Amino acid sequence: MARSAHAYVRGNTARFYEWLGDSLVAKRLPTGPAIWICGDCHLGNLGPLSDGNGAVAIQIRDLDQTVIGNPAHDLIRLGLSLATAARGSDLPGVTTARMVEEMVNGYEAAMADRSGEENSVEEPDVVRLVKRRALGRRWRHLAKERIQDTEPTIPLGKKFWAIDDRERAALTALFDEPDIKRKILALDRHDEDRSVRLVDAAYWMKGCSSLGLLRYAALIAIRGAKGREDFALVDLKEAIASVAPVALGAVMPRDPGERVVAGARALSPNLGERMIAAKLLGRSMFIRELAPQDLKLEVEQFTQTQAVKAARYLAAVVGKAHARQMDTAARTEWRRLLLDHRRMAIEAPSWLWEAVVDLSGSHEAGYLEHCRRYALG
Repeated sequence: MARSAHAYVRGNTARFYEWLGDSLVAKRLPTGPAIWICGDCHLGNLGPLSDGNGAVAIQIRDLDQTVIGNPAHDLIRLGLSLATAARGSDLPGVTTARMVEEMVNGYEAAMADRSGEENSVEEPDVVRLVKRRALGRRWRHLAKERIQDTEPTIPLGKKFWAIDDRERAALTALFDEPDIKRKILALDRHDEDRSVRLVDAAYWMKGCSSLGLLRYAALIAIRGAKGREDFALVDLKEAIASVAPVALGAVMPRDPGERVVAGARALSPNLGERMIAAKLLGRSMFIRELAPQDLKLEVEQFTQTQAVKAARYLAAVVGKAHARQMDTAARTEWRRLLLDHRRMAIEAPSWLWEAVVDLSGSHEAGYLEHCRRYALG
């Protein structure tokens, strides 16, 4: 998180909502329809996801914080993320203003779209390149990145840590559970007689969201009727309560793992359809098979043109995720609320612009204080 202000924003979801709640603009946010939202909708949580049939789509790829809430929160989180990425690319403030403007244009275009296409907004080059790379990936690429070999072992080191006998026994028992085996086999869409077994497992030290939680990488073998084994890399992650505000009266699964899976299926079908809620060592977990085509949309440097196009496109991705949960009346009313709040020359809702500006200042101050503490050890 000390690497850049953008990394700090990505790793600080709880502080985001604290600062948003304390901001004067919080009282002026429009209340959108109560739908599943990402809850942590920053730039790094969008990217290409495999549909299991050889195609990919840019969708939300991390749903740890998902809740039924106000869609305005996803827009503000994305706007803040894009603004800090622009600042990290040394782009002027005028570019950030245009990015926020194009965010709203892209989001509204998704709300108005009835074509059923995943995203009718033009893809920027940065998105087109990562999609092209995703489509060319196979199991060997995933194995080389994650386990450094195509042989069925997970090498221990900086990312993967040894697990104890209790953890290994619990993981073995989990993949032996008839219900879990049935769900895993159902993900493959084949109907031949097959079996599942755990080959290897390790604790996975990944990102900020892994700290203090259970997180495992598991290599499983799926044996077909002819005796051939195919291998799959599975991510098992502990689910906890979300820090995102929940809509008044919202009814969600009480179990955190089931909540994450339900939100994923509503927002990101390509991901949600291969996720399973489970219990491990008394903790709520969610399981997902990692596909070689699943990639983060990471941008080291934006040009001005790329930044503005990316803002429009990514907001449209979020808009599609929101819109698929609304009927025509709800879409129309939410678009009307957004249009009614346009009060600025840059044609963006004042609450969105003011929230991005206010939170940018809070996060910059918080980032510098974080770096000071980090430097002091």
